[in-house]
Amino acid sequence: MYNTRNGTDQLVAPDLFDRYFAEIHRYIARRLPADDADDLAAEVFLVALRGGYDPAVGEVRPWLYGIATNLVARHRRTETTRWKALARAAERDWDGHGDPVLDRVLDRVDAARFTGPLAGALAKLKQRDRDVVLLIALGGLSHAEVAAALDIPYGTVASRLNRARKQLRAALGALKEDLDG
Repeated sequence: MYNTRNGTDQLVAPDLFDRYFAEIHRYIARRLPADDADDLAAEVFLVALRGGYDPAVGEVRPWLYGIATNLVARHRRTETTRWKALARAAERDWDGHGDPVLDRVLDRVDAARFTGPLAGALAKLKQRDRDVVLLIALGGLSHAEVAAALDIPYGTVASRLNRARKQLRAALGALKEDLDG
């Protein structure tokens, strides 16, 4: 990953891109529309290469996730709008017609019954709490990596995650009762 020629530790662009692009793209694609994810994933590496990596700040992976999260933050309104639209779409009630094509559509809508409340609950979280949840859930980062990515203390990650979990559980409680009943 590093070029140690000439006695310096420099990040080698092709290695960085080859190793982390798919992972960073997947994280962004779970948070934003596919077109935005394509552009933003590429932009993460442009920002990374322009800014230069300093090994003193920690590992490369959380650093890249931090850049990705900051770029996603620029799209906060779009992201929140998307979660809200998904929640509204899932609330729609569809009638079946016995047609195989329509039945597949209805199956998707039924699945959205679960997705919609989650999307709505995520949209209601504060952005900083949502970032922590999504870095852990979609990015697969550890608490320490989230702390490094967002440049916040480890304890702050834990408290934001705890607060977000409580809010998500409360928001999804009605769905659980509906399923249990």
